[in-house]
Amino acid sequence: MRIAVINRDRCQPKKCSKECEYFCPPVRTGDETIVFVDGKPLITENLCVGCGICVRKCPFGAITITNLPEEMDDPVHRYGQNGFALYGLPVPVGGRVTGLLGPNGIGKSTAVSILSGILRPNLGKNATWDEVLARFAGSALGDYLRKVTEKGVKTSYKPQNVDRIPKSYSGQVRGLLEKTDERGALRDLIEWLGLAKLIDREISSLSGGELQRVAVAATAARDADFYFFDEISPYLDIYQRINVARILQGLAKEKAVMVVEHDLALLDLLADNVHLIYGLPGAYGVITRPKGVRVGINQYLRGNLPEENVRFRDSAITFEVRTPRMEKEIPALIAYEAFTKVYSSFRLQAEPGLVRRGEVVGILGANGTGKSTYIKILAGVEKPTTGSFDRQLKVSYKPQYLKADSEVTVQGLLRSMTNDFDSSYYQAEILRPMGLEPLLDQALTELSGGELQRAAITACLSRDADLYLLDEPSAHLDVEQRMLTAKVMRRFAESTEKTVLVVDHDIYLIDLLSERLMVFDGVPGEMGIAHPPREMREGMNAFLKGLGITFRRDEETRRPRVNKPGSRLDRMQKEQGEYYYPVEDS
Repeated sequence: MRIAVINRDRCQPKKCSKECEYFCPPVRTGDETIVFVDGKPLITENLCVGCGICVRKCPFGAITITNLPEEMDDPVHRYGQNGFALYGLPVPVGGRVTGLLGPNGIGKSTAVSILSGILRPNLGKNATWDEVLARFAGSALGDYLRKVTEKGVKTSYKPQNVDRIPKSYSGQVRGLLEKTDERGALRDLIEWLGLAKLIDREISSLSGGELQRVAVAATAARDADFYFFDEISPYLDIYQRINVARILQGLAKEKAVMVVEHDLALLDLLADNVHLIYGLPGAYGVITRPKGVRVGINQYLRGNLPEENVRFRDSAITFEVRTPRMEKEIPALIAYEAFTKVYSSFRLQAEPGLVRRGEVVGILGANGTGKSTYIKILAGVEKPTTGSFDRQLKVSYKPQYLKADSEVTVQGLLRSMTNDFDSSYYQAEILRPMGLEPLLDQALTELSGGELQRAAITACLSRDADLYLLDEPSAHLDVEQRMLTAKVMRRFAESTEKTVLVVDHDIYLIDLLSERLMVFDGVPGEMGIAHPPREMREGMNAFLKGLGITFRRDEETRRPRVNKPGSRLDRMQKEQGEYYYPVEDS
């Protein structure tokens, strides 16, 4: 089987010479393999010979030709001729939390839309519901889809893009939540999610994290048979993610819950089983059968699915156990005395600290405790109220919230940041791992959230500076992009002996890239304390103790794994005061 996918947004026939049609070998012999309809090309897949010439010749990188295994069935859903194709569907299971794990653009949201009744699967040919039910007859999935068509299954669905909620609902938070409170659980949800101070505010005034918590509460408040949550971690800090996980686990005691999630630590804690999704983003996605959480995440990190006999990544994502460097071997980059930043309703107090040359320092803490304020002060964007430190440093800063307000292309942006753009080092160590080569000719205003994030991270690392500050680089990135980004930042610091500080809520990313750790605590929204950088074990022990969870290393991949609360290992580590890893795992 072979599928051809054309990215309609990138395809610009008026700006090219129709290279795809001109160079196509079957077209040259008289076949109508590629024809233009309404100004856009269409590729007939059963005539395509898979030579890949059109893929290479397209000046906008708009064409993808992919060979599929011969045993692959027809797609469950396809977005028209030469559109994205999804193969397989996950099965909701009562009494369990089922996770969906895969890269962006691979079909997770499409699958959730089908299972929630929002989208009818077309089997790649505009099929009717009768044809769909016949395709899955005799299976648990078929029984479920029949109930969906007969309105015998009530679903509750939290969408991925919570920032669109103000466009569809106007009014106060109270009105939205009371309208969805079908289980009488609203009071508990407000308490667990910390929504009491938001209840009388207008939806349009909420931040991303506040909208996310309101969306979770509204979805969980409904009385449904199946609950679907499309990404629960964006904009939430680790404390909030843990609270949401406990809410979903409570729902799953009686109902079926399905979660799309990129935070592996959260997925490990939350899910009972996972479906992996592999394929080619933007072209096709294949959903596997359910796997145990540990097995599924490990297979995803390795990029190899033994049961399916499929390898979908050339190299495995590995976690290294690093021995701390001797302090006397590392010169200091910046040593600062205590300083404060005081606003009308918030105060940040930073304790004296020291940052070394060539190290990566991770920064963890609850939202509203001053992490972004601290970064802005180091960057010179904000000035401290009391105290000061060396301003001689060159600083490169990526803010938390990104705005694409320029028509400049990605390549234009990066070339303006560095003279090394064409060097083999820059291309191999930064540009290619960040996945920006296909986006170089696109304007910043045309990029998705994840694409803009990767461009902003690359731009930050491209500047000539002594200190690089990145605020929440994992936002909008999928698991693989997060892991690759972490490795790029780590290698960048090691090879250039530059210093990198990273604020993030993804413990996997922080564990993968950090040599030392800063922990922020205090009262969110009122007062924050910035403790100085500490060695990873000391810092993570302090942070995880506040969360009340413990970690161990997976024996196979060495990745962090959350111990099940109350398990033997969880109790033992808490008694030993080793929340990060048991000593023998280090």
